[in-house]
Amino acid sequence: MKNSEAQEDVSISQGIRMMFYMMKPNETSFQTLEEVPDYVKKATPFFISLMLLELVVSWICKGKPPGHLDDALTSISAGVLSRLPSLFFRSIELTTYIYIWENYRLFNLPWDSPWTWYLTFLGIDFGYYWFHRMAHEVNIMWAGHQTHHSSEDYNLSTALRQSVLQIYTSWIFYSPLALFIPPSVYAVHLQFNLLYQFWIHTEVITNLGPLELILNTPSHHRVHHGRNRYCIDKNYAGVLIIWDRIFGTFEAENEKIVYGLTHPINTFEPIKVQFHHLFYIWTTFWATPGFFNKFSIILKGPGWGPGKPRLGLSEEIPEVTGKEVPFSSSASQLLKIYTVVQFAVMLAFYEETFANTAALSQATLLLRVCFIILTLTSIGFLLDQRPKAALMETLRCLVFLMLYRFGHLKPLVPSLSFAFEIFFSICIAFWGVRSMKQLTSSPWK
Repeated sequence: MKNSEAQEDVSISQGIRMMFYMMKPNETSFQTLEEVPDYVKKATPFFISLMLLELVVSWICKGKPPGHLDDALTSISAGVLSRLPSLFFRSIELTTYIYIWENYRLFNLPWDSPWTWYLTFLGIDFGYYWFHRMAHEVNIMWAGHQTHHSSEDYNLSTALRQSVLQIYTSWIFYSPLALFIPPSVYAVHLQFNLLYQFWIHTEVITNLGPLELILNTPSHHRVHHGRNRYCIDKNYAGVLIIWDRIFGTFEAENEKIVYGLTHPINTFEPIKVQFHHLFYIWTTFWATPGFFNKFSIILKGPGWGPGKPRLGLSEEIPEVTGKEVPFSSSASQLLKIYTVVQFAVMLAFYEETFANTAALSQATLLLRVCFIILTLTSIGFLLDQRPKAALMETLRCLVFLMLYRFGHLKPLVPSLSFAFEIFFSICIAFWGVRSMKQLTSSPWK
């Protein structure tokens, strides 16, 4: 039985190895679910380190950064939003798994056996392949997964562009494992499978030789994120590319890849990034005649329409020229710097909230979550240059000061408490003037 206190910290060696699924069974086998570390939470410094390394390598090799600031902020914002529900309740993937395990398991494999560890590795990866495939082939599931594909850049920050909705369907594909694999083993591999997929979101790694035959690699996953016709619905693998080779969904990288959705949404506003396709399904459902056609809109592919095959027609996918320019914000450099500063402040409070969840009241947690969502939305409005951006930012800064004064947001550095209040007071005055000008004259620029 592992000592949970001994697992509080992850060494640099363990941190690097867990990002590449190279941890050993004897290091990561636990008798109870409570002993399993939150590896995803512990991976935060490794996410940051690898993104900085990618930035340096890209500058050295290509003379430019691996992506755009506005796109990276939107991707990280999606990652932040996707984790907020876990502040209030346990993941549905674990809750449903535990329920099946406690009520319907057929037999109990030993939690400390290397054979159980490796079997779970294969089981989780196989389940992920089919979940991922269905997330592209079933429209209501695509409504969640499309968030991850909405970035027109391809770099490590893209890996963090996760869906709020996706988790509510993914559990179905892992639940058969609960008939015989202990929850503690499942919880470890669920995290490692996710962490492995972080490093494959990059263009600085080209080809890995013989490993390309077995593993999912940056080259294979670049194809998956492409909107070229040859890339659509290919390479669903999590860790092992063998599933795609077996089930006929593999495609090798060849011509230049253009990333993003086949119909780009052209926004950095996080709520639209998360839910725009769900709204599209809603309107299409009511606009489509016929009972069976309506439900086909939900259960068939995103490209389906009456009279078309289940996954739609490939010839309707827009052709790419290779000269497409990713959508970018028209905001000034000064405004972009401002959004980065505000994003960093929000991110610091976000990390502090997760670190001290047990010590915070439910009211404080709820208020902090509302402030985080408001901040991300306001930043999206500023980057999109929305007409109401100044008004929303004024409101957001007012909310910050109120939460700060009433103790729901604690100063990260107590000595800077007064400076924080002065800074946000200046922001309120500045954006207040901007919003008043907008209301009384022409739209704010």
